[in-house]
Amino acid sequence: MTIAGRVDTPPPGVPAPEELVVARLRRSARRLFWSALLVIAVAGATGYLWGNLPEPFEDWMLAAAAGALVLLGAVVPWIAWLSHRYTITTRRVISAGGLFSRSRAELTHARGYAINTRRGPLQRLWGTGTLTLADGMEGRIVLADIPNPRLVAEVLTDQIEVNQILAHRDAVQTGSTPGL
Repeated sequence: MTIAGRVDTPPPGVPAPEELVVARLRRSARRLFWSALLVIAVAGATGYLWGNLPEPFEDWMLAAAAGALVLLGAVVPWIAWLSHRYTITTRRVISAGGLFSRSRAELTHARGYAINTRRGPLQRLWGTGTLTLADGMEGRIVLADIPNPRLVAEVLTDQIEVNQILAHRDAVQTGSTPGL
């Protein structure tokens, strides 16, 4: 780190460092609030009704219904939330996710991209935001509902700056033109 707190570039003649993970992010877990509330309500209702039903087999029907409700209303949304992850490394941004089929998108810092931030009223209240990264071609990644969007945007800007400096320096040393 330099005095201003910005990332230091390696001195000329030194090879670029290997790719390191800067941050791993997920969407805000606030969308799991209703799932948690459902689990509490189902547990309370099941506990209250267990043994109070007229027939003994109805207790098992109650348990099956409660299990199905928790599975569909809490476990599936939690797994869906868990299955999507954003990774920021020293060379690229990776968005990977999918429950049954995996999808993956990447943008390299050396190529550069625009960073747009959007924060709605609820996102401001919870300290989250949505970043859209677009390189002007077909590459576009949306980091939806992530915590501390300003800090993440700052980190991404620093990584773009360092990687473009390194790409330019390497191009000048080899005699080629960057970006062609």
